[in-house]
Amino acid sequence: MYIQYIIKQNQRHLVEQLSAVLIGSPGPPTRWLLAHCLALLLRLGDPLPASLLVERCNDIIRSKDDSPSGLPTRLAAVACLGSLYQQLGRMLIASFKDTFSNLMKAMKNAESQGRYEIMLCLEKILCGLGVGAISCHRDVYKAARTCLTDRSMAVRCAAAKCLLELQREAVFLWTSELDNVASLCFRAFEGSSSSVRVSVSELLGTLLAAAVEPPPQPAPRQGGRGRTSLEEVMDLLLGGFLRGGAGFLRASGDMLKGTSSVSKDIRMGVTQACVVFVSSLGASWLESNFSSFLSLLMELASHGKATQTASDAVVTRHCVSFILRSTLGSLLGEKAQTNAAKQLCVYVAAHKRTIGECCSCADVSSSQHVLVCCLMELGALVQGLGSTAGPLVTDASTGLLDSVVSVLLHPAYSARLAAAWCLRCIAMAMPSQCSLLLDRCTERLVALKSSPEAVSGYAAAVTALVAAVQQCPLGIPSTKGKVVLGLAEDLLRSAAQNSRISLQRTQAGWMLISSLITLGPAVVELHLPRLLLLCRCVFPASLREQDMELRRGDYFTWQVTLEGRAGALCAMKNLLLHCRNLVTDDIISRLLTPLACSVALLTKSVFLYRLRVYELLVMLPPHSYHGNARPPFHRLLPLPLRRLTPCSELTLLPPLCHHDDLPPIGHALRDPAHHYIEEQLHASSVGGASLDNDPFSLCNPGDEAPASLPPPIALTAAAVQLFGTLFPHIISAQKVKILEQFVETVNQVKGQRQQTVQTHVCAALCSLLKLQAGVRGPLGPEDVRPPALSLLSGALESSSPLLRCLAAEGLARLVQVVNDPGFTVSVSLLCFDRLKTARDAASRSGLALALGALYRYVGGISSPQHLSTCVGVLFTLSQDSTSPEVQTWSLHSLSLVVDLSGGLYRVHAEPSFTLVLRLLLSTPPTHPEVHLSLGRCLHALTTCLGPDLQGDSAAVIRSSVLLGSAVMQGSPDCLVQSRAVSCLQQLHMFCPPHVDLSGLVPALCTHLSSSYLSLRGAVVACLRQLVQREALEVSQLVNLIGRMGLHLLPVCLFVCLFVDVTIKEVGLEGALFTLLDQESDPGLRRDIQETLVHMMTSSATTGKLGHWLKLCKDVLSASTDCRTPMEASQEDEEEADPGRDDDSSVFRARSDGGGPFTALRWATRRFAMECVCRIIAQCESADPAHFDMTLAQERRLHESTDFLVLHLGDLVRMAFMAATDHSDQLRLAGLQTLLVVIRRFSDVPEPEFPGHVILEQYQANVGAALRPAFSADAPPDVTSKACQVCSAWIASGVVSDIRDLRRVHQLLASSLVKVQSGRDGSVQLYNEAAATMETLSVLKAWAEVYIVAIQSSRQKQSSDRPSELSASPVTNNGSGVESGGAGLLKLVQSDLSTLSCLWLSALQDYALLTLPPEYAPQLPAAGGSFYTAETVNQSRGHYASSWAPILHATALWLHSTGFVMTDDTPVNLSRPATPTSMGHTSSVGGAKSPEDINTERLHLILGISVEFLCSPRSGDQMENITSCLRALQALLDVPWPRARIGHDQALSVELLGVLHRLMVTREAESVQLAVLDLLRQIVTAAQEHVREKRHSAEVDDGAAEKETLPEFGEGRDTGGLIPGRSLVFAALELCLCVLVRKLPQLSPKLAGTSPTALALALASYGPRLFVHPPGSVSILPTVLYLLLGVLRELVHQPMVTGSGGGTGGGASLVVQSALQALKTVLTSPMSQQEKSRGAWNLLLRSALNTLLTLWDAGMDTPTERRLTELAWSVDLLVTVVPCGQVTPASPWTRSASSPPSPSSCCPPGQTSCCEPVETLSVLGPQLITVLLPLLISFLLDENALGSAPAASRSLHEAALKDLMRLGPQHSAVFRSEVMSFTVNVKVFQIKLKGVCSFWSLKASVVFFSPVLVLKVNCSVSFPSSGP
Repeated sequence: MYIQYIIKQNQRHLVEQLSAVLIGSPGPPTRWLLAHCLALLLRLGDPLPASLLVERCNDIIRSKDDSPSGLPTRLAAVACLGSLYQQLGRMLIASFKDTFSNLMKAMKNAESQGRYEIMLCLEKILCGLGVGAISCHRDVYKAARTCLTDRSMAVRCAAAKCLLELQREAVFLWTSELDNVASLCFRAFEGSSSSVRVSVSELLGTLLAAAVEPPPQPAPRQGGRGRTSLEEVMDLLLGGFLRGGAGFLRASGDMLKGTSSVSKDIRMGVTQACVVFVSSLGASWLESNFSSFLSLLMELASHGKATQTASDAVVTRHCVSFILRSTLGSLLGEKAQTNAAKQLCVYVAAHKRTIGECCSCADVSSSQHVLVCCLMELGALVQGLGSTAGPLVTDASTGLLDSVVSVLLHPAYSARLAAAWCLRCIAMAMPSQCSLLLDRCTERLVALKSSPEAVSGYAAAVTALVAAVQQCPLGIPSTKGKVVLGLAEDLLRSAAQNSRISLQRTQAGWMLISSLITLGPAVVELHLPRLLLLCRCVFPASLREQDMELRRGDYFTWQVTLEGRAGALCAMKNLLLHCRNLVTDDIISRLLTPLACSVALLTKSVFLYRLRVYELLVMLPPHSYHGNARPPFHRLLPLPLRRLTPCSELTLLPPLCHHDDLPPIGHALRDPAHHYIEEQLHASSVGGASLDNDPFSLCNPGDEAPASLPPPIALTAAAVQLFGTLFPHIISAQKVKILEQFVETVNQVKGQRQQTVQTHVCAALCSLLKLQAGVRGPLGPEDVRPPALSLLSGALESSSPLLRCLAAEGLARLVQVVNDPGFTVSVSLLCFDRLKTARDAASRSGLALALGALYRYVGGISSPQHLSTCVGVLFTLSQDSTSPEVQTWSLHSLSLVVDLSGGLYRVHAEPSFTLVLRLLLSTPPTHPEVHLSLGRCLHALTTCLGPDLQGDSAAVIRSSVLLGSAVMQGSPDCLVQSRAVSCLQQLHMFCPPHVDLSGLVPALCTHLSSSYLSLRGAVVACLRQLVQREALEVSQLVNLIGRMGLHLLPVCLFVCLFVDVTIKEVGLEGALFTLLDQESDPGLRRDIQETLVHMMTSSATTGKLGHWLKLCKDVLSASTDCRTPMEASQEDEEEADPGRDDDSSVFRARSDGGGPFTALRWATRRFAMECVCRIIAQCESADPAHFDMTLAQERRLHESTDFLVLHLGDLVRMAFMAATDHSDQLRLAGLQTLLVVIRRFSDVPEPEFPGHVILEQYQANVGAALRPAFSADAPPDVTSKACQVCSAWIASGVVSDIRDLRRVHQLLASSLVKVQSGRDGSVQLYNEAAATMETLSVLKAWAEVYIVAIQSSRQKQSSDRPSELSASPVTNNGSGVESGGAGLLKLVQSDLSTLSCLWLSALQDYALLTLPPEYAPQLPAAGGSFYTAETVNQSRGHYASSWAPILHATALWLHSTGFVMTDDTPVNLSRPATPTSMGHTSSVGGAKSPEDINTERLHLILGISVEFLCSPRSGDQMENITSCLRALQALLDVPWPRARIGHDQALSVELLGVLHRLMVTREAESVQLAVLDLLRQIVTAAQEHVREKRHSAEVDDGAAEKETLPEFGEGRDTGGLIPGRSLVFAALELCLCVLVRKLPQLSPKLAGTSPTALALALASYGPRLFVHPPGSVSILPTVLYLLLGVLRELVHQPMVTGSGGGTGGGASLVVQSALQALKTVLTSPMSQQEKSRGAWNLLLRSALNTLLTLWDAGMDTPTERRLTELAWSVDLLVTVVPCGQVTPASPWTRSASSPPSPSSCCPPGQTSCCEPVETLSVLGPQLITVLLPLLISFLLDENALGSAPAASRSLHEAALKDLMRLGPQHSAVFRSEVMSFTVNVKVFQIKLKGVCSFWSLKASVVFFSPVLVLKVNCSVSFPSSGP
């Protein structure tokens, strides 16, 4: 209200100011904004002055002012009238008649701009007045009728919009005047542009829809009549399609002549109108009336007038297909599409029966087009449905396959090809049908070889089915290739037997061969010799025989011969395309002779044959054939001038032009949504693109229906490409001669033929330049440049815009290839000179474009002078308002200059912005191409300035960008609007704060529902950028739109915002999901998905988790399918087990009826499941409460935050719904989601039931979701994924009850039975690689289950045993697995004998497949156990993803058996357990011994593990490395393999080398621990081996009675250890690697971790058992250096206090391990050996000296723990060091800290810590200073002594005893040391006092100042520490 009050107060002044603008000759955007402001001002303020303003506008319109400023003023007045009536409505109804009559009078003499504005004004008046303008409806209709056929395209569009608004109230338009309006629209289509066809078709389609389904009317209207039937409406459309807008006399004349004069413009317009008609009626109407609509549409396809010529027939079929695809494919959901497919099947079957009964030529001709349209649409529907079309295909009542296959016998070849393509679509949608259909068609082909139609039709079907394998990852059995090749050979051999079908058999044979080659190298390699022989047999052996053939043979013979040779050439082309690596130089040389013979026949052959030759020559490297057969091949070069065939520019030129230059040309090249139908306008007279132009196109890759160009057009395109390939390889003289010949020919011909020649020549030259630029090759001598420049510069002045674009691109490429700056300057000067003299628009446009494109490929413009010259010329040309074409191309060229000059252009930025804005404000809207070029300039300028737009100095420029974008947003052209969105997006990228999202986001939401693909793409691209940075703001703005509506939103200039219902209900996210479901463009779909992902990433874990999960759930539930079979099975299970208590009743794959989405397709629902997985992954890195129910519930009470664990039920429900869907892709996504849920929530406890996990309540749903994947008809990939889920579920430990676990176990057991049955168990539908994938997935799942069973049983049996490795990622340490481990192991034990055989077979297969390529000949010829020779390459990936768990499981099985052979091999195992001789017979044919079998198994596992661990790829998962290490651990735990490894020292050294490399490359602590544990096992094996040898020597030599032990081990003679051969050296090297990596100076953050402790323990083993005494002396310095070095580093380390207040436990563990290792070394028997005793004593004394010198001046404050640790190391050394050999040291005298406490002084396992005291005491006073503080620290005070453990008490007693004993012996030292220990004297006093009172000792304590006297058998005085 306040705003309205302010407006009313200032309304008069505002109106005066705006009126001044009105008479100031405003431009188009200004007058529209002015009109909008005036109308808004009067609507919000006082509306009374509106009538005066209307009268003033009428006066301006009546004025006769003919001055230049008069027309803009009158146009502004017209615009103001329209806005005033639109905003104020019936308040101005009194002046309406006067205004209307005034507008009608003005229209009579108005120019095109005036008529355009008047039509827009009338549209707004009708919108504002509504029923109030009913009196003038007829007059408006009359005026619009005239304008609808106006010569100005913009006026036609405006008139169509006016009539579209009129029909809302004028009922007569779609009742009594419907026929006249339809005829008027047909005339409007003639000579129209793309925008006109869109506007008029929208009008016509809307009127026809209103006639069929009249909208509800509040009151009866004038001129009404009854509802129009569908037949009548379709008759109108068909009449327009067949007769156009011609009158009776013209139509009668056409009928007499037998010709059709209907233009393609009319037919395209009628086609689009039909689409609008059905779209307006909606999906429900189409579903209800599809049968009638299809019948009427097929009447059009079969009408004789629509198919009089081949070209007309192709156009008609394209139009009908466009109607069907645009309606069925876009409007209907999956269920409705299935019903539509059924009706198409019925129609096809009925039509085929009719043809079978009466087969006249007319019937065949008409029926073929009907069948082609129906079958192509049926294939597209089935392909879009995917595997959800399974029930449709298998439904016997529908008979889809029978109906399609029956058409293969149709007399018309086009119908047979369409049926073949439909079968290919079925095979691509449902791969399970491919093999069955292939068998069916091959059988029928063999049975009906005598029928031409059968041979042709079934061969095409087999070709299409084999080619479909390219799109089917599961493939077909490899044996099918042999069958197809044999059938092809049979057809080719029998072709000459019956001349009636020779042509069909020849073509069929080569089609089969061509399709066979598409299977790839794996199949073709086996048949390559036969294929080459077939190709060579078709051609003569030499050119001489070729000449002899030319003299004989009739027409039919040559027709069959050329057909066969063309097929052979196509097979060669496919060989190069699909099996390039098989085509060696030798094979190419063998093909040269046939190729030379083919070239010799070029001048006497048909188009298709020549096309095959050209295509093959293009694919072959020119150097391979040009030098060998020069005479025939050089004739190919002048082909662009021979036999010129008119070729469509849209076919030949766009691929050679630059993509940035195409948008200004026309809508046919700009909007992809209309490209399919618009390209029919430019179809050549020889016909349009169609499948029957080239039946071999059935072999083409891709899922789009092939539409081959007519052979003449395709031949021209191939000749152009071949020219570019051959030209660089001829001599220079010929190059110049050929180009000069081109120039001469172009100058000689005139008219249309000149443009045709020029098009072909320039295309050939541009192809040459493009290829040479790609390879950086030279063009030739300088003599080549002038003719090339002449050809291209001449084409710049052509009247064809496409040819000018090609010429500009050719000049840019010419400059790039020549690479001469002087030549570049000369070309630019040539363009400048010609621009001075050029007068026609075409020449100036082409030359202007050349200026911008010239520097495109030479690094841009670097000369400021040249840049200024270009800018000046282009500025001048762009202001030429008399020629919009010149303006368009000059502005486009200016944008190229801006892009190419970069920062150099910034000096010209401001005048450029000024120019762009001025032109935007002055250019009329009737020239959208100029606005499009202006938008590109604005975009380029924004990019040029970039971040400079952020500063305050760029405020004016930012305003210019915003203003320019706003002007373009108001344009009626969709491409201009999309360019405006792109400009705002670019501005937002460089300066986000200066883009108003409140105005931009509503506009973007409006355009989401645009009918133009380009505009929707620009909007989604902009949204994708916005949500990357400001997702929250965008989402809030969209929610504001949905809640408040338009009246509370900011006014957005030139935008009429429409809030879609979808945005109101589910926000922008839901709108994007809906758009994703409707779109078919891959790029746009990808952008939508990325936008949704960015929005989800930014908000899913920050408060909108529930919103996203509900949205995904709604999307997944939006299916119109009925109850699935999976539900039925689940309900049966519930009925069979009524006592089961679970929540499975909640989970149904039934859609929710009240959801906001309806009938979403499977691809959209699959993406929703992927979003769910992304949300889970995102929550993993967010709050831990997402996976903790207790924490989530607690925080939910105090916060409003949402957590993922609270939605677990929805997650399981969504996974269940997806996993039980009909779509295989959605089932895979559902199983993957279920797998993620199991892995993330398996260890989340249930708060209400302790001891249980939260997933336990969903076990029935998990089983129900998995069961369909194990059905007999489930695809292998689904079963494979389900096996992965099964193993994860069993291994997770969620289910503890063995009865519940048995349900999922039974699924795995059924899959194991399928694996046992092998390849002969059932009909093979897929490739053997798919069976390999399924088999390995089953074995991997069983392996993972077995691993978990073994681990859980071991954990239960030995809970206190130290773990060797962390648990597997799939395992769970919860109580469920532990309690159910024994039962689970029992379940696996029943199948373990079978599994072990299969596991060993899989491992041997993997070992064979990982051999280097040079060992490939040694692979089994028939393949392995689970793969075949044909599928080696495909199977490697499956083995690579499965071998690791199988290896681990096999090792565990061997561990459990102890390598003891048992005779329990299953008798029913059909597939071999081992493909070669493992475990069966030896190489000489006899039975292998158990020792040999075990050795082979051991070497198999060792070989696989070592091969992988030697060089693990970076992409390999850590689980594979862990599995290898675990497998080796399991093996080395068994005595027999440990003995084998210990016996083979070279093998042990190699293993340690591999482990050392792994240690260096992997930082994971679990891996390093496993490596060190393996090192321990290998060292143990070596020790056992040495011990065994010593024991044997003792027994044999009687050494037990001798004093000395036998000497075995390394370093026997010299004590040296050889690197690479020494096990001791390798072990120490590995230990050193660990220690060096963990020392503080190298890696402080890793210092003190447990691997260091284990490495120290391992380092101490060396000197003990497996080295010779001299060898022990060699390694003892290294061991001591490592141990003392660790002690030194940790003593110097500062103490780290843990969270519990104590010191870091890791460092203590390492020190304790070091002390234990030191003790192990010191107690080694080698120290007592006679040969090494002296060296050991010397080294140990040095070590002791090293320890005693650790207390240097830098360590002033040693802590008690460090001192204790150091003291213990001294004690250990003192026990073995002779007296008097130690350097004296008194570290304790310099210590100011307290003595160490008894709780931290003893290493683990030390039972008598004070034993070394006696040894120390005999050393004299040197070490007493070390001993006394240590003994004092062992004393306990009075309070602690009573509660101390027994070990501490024993330590206390021993320390007290030693103090009492040592005091009298060393009284002087004792006194001095205690006197110096002044800091903690109170502690000492308290301890001694407590000791005396506790033990009741007879000691008298006398305190006196300043000395305390203690008398305990000795007198010691302590200084007082204080009062």
